[in-house]
Amino acid sequence: MISRFINQLFYFYYLILIIRIFLTWIPNIDWDSQPFGFLRSITDPFLNIFRGIIPPIGGVLDISPIIAFFALQFIQIAANWILAALGL
Repeated sequence: MISRFINQLFYFYYLILIIRIFLTWIPNIDWDSQPFGFLRSITDPFLNIFRGIIPPIGGVLDISPIIAFFALQFIQIAANWILAALGL
């Protein structure tokens, strides 16, 4: 039951990240207005970790979300493994 809830949270965050990435392709979005500001506030702290490691290529192409997805998947697998070991 707890593992299902945790997996749903990860799935929800995956969707939010995908929406955030697609919205960056739209140049006229005001990221300070709602709901875009909220979306940015919950995704950018996680993405900024990887942006600090891998800067945008040519100042334009940001591949940090790819690494972020791999890291998030690794965290999800580790969380599932821990919950399974605890019998939850």
